[in-house]
Amino acid sequence: MEKLLKIKLLLFCLFYLNLSYGQNKPNPIRLDSALTALRQLQLFNGAVLVAQEGQVLYKKALGQNDAGGKTLLNTQSSFNLASVSKQFVAMAAMLLKEENKLQYDDPVQKYLPNFPYPNIKVRQLLTHTSGLPEYFDLAQRQLTLLDTLTNDDLLQLLARHKPALEFEPGSQWSYCNTGYILLASVVEKASGKPFAQFFAERIARPLGLSQSFVYHFKGPSAPAQRVMGMRREGGKWLPDDLISIDGVVGDGNVYSSAEDLLRWDQALYTEKLVKKSTLDEAFSPVKLNDGSTYPYGFGWGIGKDGRELSHTGSWVGFRTLIVRNLEQKTTLIALDNSGQGFVHQILRAWAEGKPFTFPTSTLIRNVQIVDGTGSAARYGAVRVLNNRIRDIGALSPLPGEKVIDGLGKVLAPGFIDTHSHHAGAMAEKPDMLAVVSQGITTIVSGQDGESEPMDSLGMWLQRRPIAVNLASYAGHSTLRLRAMGLSSFRRPATTAEVEKMKELLAAELKAGALGLCSGLEYEEGFYSNRDEVITLAKVAAAAGGRYMSHIRSEDIHLDDALDEIIQIGREAKLPVQISHFKIALKSKWGQAPQLLARLQAARAEGIDITADVYPYEHWQSTLRVLFPKKDFDNLASAEFAVTQLIDPARSIVSRFGAQPAYAGKTLSAIAQLRGEPVAKTLMYLVAEAERTDQTESIIGASMADQDVINLLRWPHTNVCSDGTHRSHPRGHGAFTRVLARYVREKKALGLEEAIHKMTGLSAEHLGLQGRGLIAPGYFADLVLFDPKTVQDNATFQNPTALSTGIERVWVNGKVVFAGGKSTKEFPGQLLKRE
Repeated sequence: MEKLLKIKLLLFCLFYLNLSYGQNKPNPIRLDSALTALRQLQLFNGAVLVAQEGQVLYKKALGQNDAGGKTLLNTQSSFNLASVSKQFVAMAAMLLKEENKLQYDDPVQKYLPNFPYPNIKVRQLLTHTSGLPEYFDLAQRQLTLLDTLTNDDLLQLLARHKPALEFEPGSQWSYCNTGYILLASVVEKASGKPFAQFFAERIARPLGLSQSFVYHFKGPSAPAQRVMGMRREGGKWLPDDLISIDGVVGDGNVYSSAEDLLRWDQALYTEKLVKKSTLDEAFSPVKLNDGSTYPYGFGWGIGKDGRELSHTGSWVGFRTLIVRNLEQKTTLIALDNSGQGFVHQILRAWAEGKPFTFPTSTLIRNVQIVDGTGSAARYGAVRVLNNRIRDIGALSPLPGEKVIDGLGKVLAPGFIDTHSHHAGAMAEKPDMLAVVSQGITTIVSGQDGESEPMDSLGMWLQRRPIAVNLASYAGHSTLRLRAMGLSSFRRPATTAEVEKMKELLAAELKAGALGLCSGLEYEEGFYSNRDEVITLAKVAAAAGGRYMSHIRSEDIHLDDALDEIIQIGREAKLPVQISHFKIALKSKWGQAPQLLARLQAARAEGIDITADVYPYEHWQSTLRVLFPKKDFDNLASAEFAVTQLIDPARSIVSRFGAQPAYAGKTLSAIAQLRGEPVAKTLMYLVAEAERTDQTESIIGASMADQDVINLLRWPHTNVCSDGTHRSHPRGHGAFTRVLARYVREKKALGLEEAIHKMTGLSAEHLGLQGRGLIAPGYFADLVLFDPKTVQDNATFQNPTALSTGIERVWVNGKVVFAGGKSTKEFPGQLLKRE
């Protein structure tokens, strides 16, 4: 429940608005125009009131009372105030305090004997300093579908289960709805009256709040003016009102109108309810145990050095705001029952004479929506608001909305490349054309054990933004080199060195790395033992991270390498993923079903093991990986490599700094030029590269197509590229090759299945939130393509040829690729583990 609420809050609180106004004195005409425009975009349904010294400067209500739309709102309509209710509960406590029926520093147990925390005081409920956990998860776990939570029920749940406090009472500030439900119960015990009755008799009636009342599922019936919460979905208004935990009062469920809230605001300048000294204490920052303060009083947030009091509320379809500027005597009130908080930002900016902008709304219509879940395509439209998906369905254009006709083509989530090396060229190629031209919107670096610090990546993207999103693992080899040094990593690490790696890894995880990634076939990682890797994987697990690995062998020791990653998953208890899973030994070709059966058995054991695969029979790496025993001068090993590990006639030396003329030639062709056996040529190339300290790499023909197909088909395999901006065609064509070769031509995968393996499944394997699906609230990373013509064009002879059939690509709501070209927009973000 709490997670759902946070998602909702993020969806509606992280947007900023698009029609700019200058630094002018607030003008009601501009505010009225803004609200009307918001209403036309279906971004506001509610009431707004602005006053100064109690005199109304502006008030207006727009929209409907409920999803049915039969009754229109007005400024006397009563909205659920959500958390703005808390200030009324606090006032009830203040009234009782002045009557000596309650003391702030009394233990809560004095009023609620079953309350299981003897050290928590009433004051700490008022100020969110109790340390109590939120009640949502506890209630959700314990209630049945037939139950409705009440205040008494919550107290009994706390007494029975006594969940651990989050901190010592009074030592920290942490917003807590649980505390205010308990505070309402304290008010009931101290007054001897139900809270709804106390509120009506002691607050609403004396102040003339005729549209204010308490309503919840266990209370009296609601007055006719009660507004119902709703939400926009599929182009329609749907109910989004009280739920099963709404038999409680205290954290919400006080209702009021815009006009009544102004009366309430004005009463707080008087002593109609309590003395000025009592209000002064309520409007003062809370003092913590260590003497420090936090800018929150009794149900009010405190800003501008005490000159402003405010509070917001968010529950089901309600978004509420009240702001009191004590210096200027101004009051801002905004109530919305459509689940949207756009009006809050506009109202605050307008009142302060600051510029504000309206959301950018785009409708992508006439498309086949393949949403990334694996579900069948469906015809419809997708509405994008700023950087997120707002709605899906049979949608019609709104006034002023940008409309894109998809011409019946496929709209899918942007593809996620779980194993990429494209980030190495961010400086020279910020448009990421190799990536976006094949529909990729997120790349994941830190692969094969090598990574850049998360902080460095963040600073880089701030200075030099790129077209796509970037996430990263922390590289095991990088940790080893930092802990062991460049000259001594060819051995197992000592205990002290492993401890240093743990510290480094913990820091990267804290900075947002997805987890730990190893390259155990490469020399920097090869000399580590299993205990070292398992120990580090446990650090990743403790932080909620993952483990990805270029496993220790993809050929002669493949069975042992699979055993190792399964053991890591079993002992470290975290998700593990095999990078670019392949069978690179001729004698094992055709054994994909048996290997997958091993992985499936591990999953049945409870080990979350997955894989990614690129759609080629050729890998690219260093020549040195062709010597699994690292015996580079052993002729027998070289002969084994060129007969069992690669086909030298189809394996291309892509880089060879010592003799650049060899680049682009097959290993067999180079051997023929040298007039010697292929095995000896392989040994020579490795030795010469080491002697001259020059770069080298080879594109090895090493896999069977049927194995590639079988590995791709495994339900727990997602697509990756393992690509760069050069050399191997996978860097420019991996994802479009899947769509063209394995979906359209070979029909090895269905279209929806393939897209799931490029999007939703990839996001799941990485632990990314809000990416990989076309769903309301998700980030607008999207790709529009023609499934009939989409084609990879990159070859080994021309590895940088762009794909065709990708019509348009959006990243965070911005078009980054259209008409076969980069748009020179750079909206990419650094994505971090959540």
